[in-house]
Order: sequence, then structure tokens, then C-alpha cells
Amino acid sequence: MKKILIITSLFLSHLGFAQESVEKESFLSLPKMSYLDSLKTTFVNHSTSNCIDERWLSELANFELSNDMYNDITTFNIDTEVSYNLSTDLLKKRLAKLDAKSPFNIEYHPALENTIKAFLKNRPKAFERLMAISEYYFPMFEEHLAKYNIPLELKYLAIVESALNPRAKSRVGASGLWQFMYPTGKQYNLEVTSYVDERYDPLKATEAACQYLSSLYGIFGDWSMVLAAYNCGPGNVSKAIRRSGGSQNYWNIRKNLPQETANYVPAFLATYYIYEYKKEHGIQPKKAPLTYFETDTIMVKREMSFKHISDLLDISEEQLEFLNPIYKLKVIPFEADKPHFLRLPKNKMGLFVSNEEKIYAYLTYLETYKEKTKTEFIASVSKDSLNSRTDSSFVSKPKFERKTQFHTIKKGESLGKIADKYNVSISELKKWNNIDGNTIHAGDRIKIYSDQKVAVKTEHKSKNEATYTVKTGDSLFSISKQFPGVTVEDIKKWNDISGDSIQPGMILKING
Repeated sequence: MKKILIITSLFLSHLGFAQESVEKESFLSLPKMSYLDSLKTTFVNHSTSNCIDERWLSELANFELSNDMYNDITTFNIDTEVSYNLSTDLLKKRLAKLDAKSPFNIEYHPALENTIKAFLKNRPKAFERLMAISEYYFPMFEEHLAKYNIPLELKYLAIVESALNPRAKSRVGASGLWQFMYPTGKQYNLEVTSYVDERYDPLKATEAACQYLSSLYGIFGDWSMVLAAYNCGPGNVSKAIRRSGGSQNYWNIRKNLPQETANYVPAFLATYYIYEYKKEHGIQPKKAPLTYFETDTIMVKREMSFKHISDLLDISEEQLEFLNPIYKLKVIPFEADKPHFLRLPKNKMGLFVSNEEKIYAYLTYLETYKEKTKTEFIASVSKDSLNSRTDSSFVSKPKFERKTQFHTIKKGESLGKIADKYNVSISELKKWNNIDGNTIHAGDRIKIYSDQKVAVKTEHKSKNEATYTVKTGDSLFSISKQFPGVTVEDIKKWNDISGDSIQPGMILKING
């Protein structure tokens, strides 16, 4: 028995040693990670919901539906009879029910019947898709409409305007879900700058649309007139009313409205009807896997690009564009006196919030070592380097030059090993070379971009003084870290700064 125990013990020890050896060998054979990938392994991750599925994202940003809706409204002759299996008597009864429960004046008219039949005949599948997209936006619309005491049925207006595409833009420049023209958008505080166009922001544009609709109702006191005025402007509706002998009935003034507006209100009412009677017409709405309320926003504390966010959070730039259509250049600017927000699915928001300090630290790292596109980083000059120069009237500051190089994959190499060698991320390698997955083949050549510093002599104002131009997102602390041995208090003293406030464009003295 004693001998058996000894043999068993030796066997188990050998087995444990062998397993440890395999694990060690496996660990040692793992590729070294790039700085970005290494950083991401330290992220705290709180997952609460799914990201936007790529197919669903494609549907949400589909321009086909908005183009078709625009063509229907502008080109379809709604006074031409349409053949479809829906009796006029049944339609009249259904319209009467809608009229009874709605603040709109919904009465039967042959043009409305033609519009409803045309939509049912030609676009049933489009409405199934629109109903899924509606699930994404309608809860948010209804919240704002209720806030302004506006009929909830006006949520259908965004379908007629843009087919619920936040990036929709008309031929005359109306933009966003609610199709604001530039002057009207400015009137309702929708900012448009080189970086930002708030007409594309679903939340802000919905708020502005509610204010505008409420204002129009104060003028006309009739929701059908409000719809017409929203499309062609209150001035054109007022003219149509005068030309119609003062009538306040939409169908009576319709002949005096612009052609698009003449089709516009019937298109709205037809959309309302189809949503209410979808089951009766065999329309089966597709389901939305995500709603607008399953996303959230956070105020950014420094400038960042969609690419930075994509690399850090593993979310596609396409999703970021869809969720943040306000940012025209795919860059979220930072302004000390005006907050800017990033919208993310809630699981990615949890990831961002849990690792916010690490994210900003990484952006600082990039700002210091990567290529500058707007302002040039002026390098730190240490005391030792200044004292060792024979010509102290010049200091060396790096400019950045983008290089393209190619790497021939060797047997046994992985993306991680190559990324580490060139100090780039695995996701960048994949993007530059259109690589799906992690499989690469020996002998293939892959493209690698790098930003190399090129030293340039710049005349120095005094023996031990350098300068730094403050950029958007800078703080005294982040600047001090770029100059070895320099503290925040040093920078304040050298530049006669009493508080902590600095502005982009300021030129700071840095004394060695």
C-alpha cells in the first residue's frame, strides 16, 4: 500500500509539472500585444445590453425608404384612381373612427383614398420595415410630443418627412429626421458649424420640431393646417387661405398650395391609417432589437474622433456615425463653454464610464506621439539637452511625417506580434488590410502606416525657453506631463496664470 501511494504521488507530481510546462509554453508563445490592445485588457467591462446588429444598423440608416417616400409625395398624382381591394364604404367607416379619437379633422376624400390604396398596393413591405424603425424612435418622439401637449399622432410626421432616416437630406437642403432648413433650424437653436450640424441630432431636432409645431398651432389653431405649414411655411398657407376665401379646411385650400404640400397631408393621414389598420391589411411589422432609450450619452472632456472610440470600445465607426449623426467630420470637438455629447449603446456606455480615465490617458498618449492634423506639437526641451548644445539659440521640435511600409508575413507570426513590432493596434492592421478574423498567411504582404518624428530646428527666443501652443482639450496638467521636470505651478509662474483656466491658441512659455 505504501509503495502504491508513493507511485501515485510521483505520477500526480509529474502530471502537474507537465501541465505547468504546457501552460508556461503556451503563455510564452502568445504574441505580445500593442499598447492599445494591452490597455484594453485592463478595461473594466459592465455589459447591460447588446450593440446594434449590423443588419439592423443598415436598416436604420437606409436611404431607400426616405427616397421612395419623397418620390411618392412629389411625383404621385393622388387625384388619379388607384385599383386596390378596399371598399370606399369600409374606408369611410374606418376614417370616421380615426376622426373620433384624433384631434385631426379626418374626413373622407377621394384623394386620400387614392393615397391609402397606392401605399397599400405599392409599399406594404416598406411599411413593415418602417414599423420596425418606428419602435426605435417613437418612444422618444412621444415623450417630447407629450411634453408640449402635442397630439401623439404627429410622430407619423417624421415618417413622411424622412422615413425615419436621421441623415436624410432633401434636394433643397432640408436635413435630419424632421427635415429642418438651415434658417428654421437656427431659429429653434439647432447649431450648424464646421464640426456640428444639430439638425441631424434626433433628440435636439425632435425638441425643435415640437417647439415649431406648437408655434404653428398657435398661428392656425388647426392641426391639418399646421402640417401644411410645416411643409411649405406659414406664409404659403396663409396665402392659400386668402385665395380660398378664408376657408380653414385643408381640402378647400389644397388647390392653392404648392404641389408637394398638396400631397403632403394626404400622405400623413394615409400613414396614420396604415399604422392603425395594419393587421386588417396583412402588414406584419418587423421587430426592432434596440430602441433609442437603450442608448445613452456622456459629455466628452476632450476632443476625440470616431476612430479613437472605435478602436478603444470595439464598436464600428458606422454605428458611431448612426448614433452621432450630428458630427459632420466624425470628430467630437471639445469646447470649455459648450458641452458636446457622445451617444453609445448602453453596454458600450458602461465600458466607457468604467474606464474613462484610461481612455483619456490613451488620447493624451496619441496626442503626444501620433501625427498632428491641426496644430503641431512642440517638444519638450530638458535642461541637460539645452546645456549640451553648442548653439543654444535653436531647439529641436519634432514634426510628423506619415510613412507607408510593407511587411512580409513570416511563418509563425501573428497579428499581435506584427502590431507590437510596429507599435500599432491589431484593429488598425485589420482595417488597413481588410482582414476579417485573425488568420494571416506566411508570404503575404501587409500595409502598415506609421508617423515618424522629423527633428526641425526652430529659433529659440532665449537660452532656456521653449513655447507650447494650447490645443483644444489641453489642461495645465496634461501640458506639464509633456515636459520632463515641469510642474503645473511652474507653468503658472512662467506665464503669470492665477487659476487653472487656459484657452486654445494661447502660447505658453516653458523655461528649462
